[in-house]
Amino acid sequence: MDTQLFTWDALTTVAASSLSTYLFVQLTKGIVDRIAPWIPTDLYAAFIASVILLLAAIKGGADVTDWSVYVLSFLNGLLVWSLAGKMYSVAVNPPGKREAKKHVRIPD
Repeated sequence: MDTQLFTWDALTTVAASSLSTYLFVQLTKGIVDRIAPWIPTDLYAAFIASVILLLAAIKGGADVTDWSVYVLSFLNGLLVWSLAGKMYSVAVNPPGKREAKKHVRIPD
């Protein structure tokens, strides 16, 4: 049984990179907000996701002189950022805890 939760190979998957982005941003966004309050959390999260994917690609043997590694890390980082943002939305507002919408009856 493998006892490692995160590995470099696992970080190249959408699930692990999204979770690591979510956790890293949640743990550090307070510091970033104090140091650079003008940086939106979404932009910060997209940057972190891209960096995580770039580091995983480099660790996996990607050629650092190939520009496409950086472009793909950025584009995949946007996908990972959006999934990490969805994780945050569900954590803050769980599906079972949502307030039921009140229906307004329009008179006939």
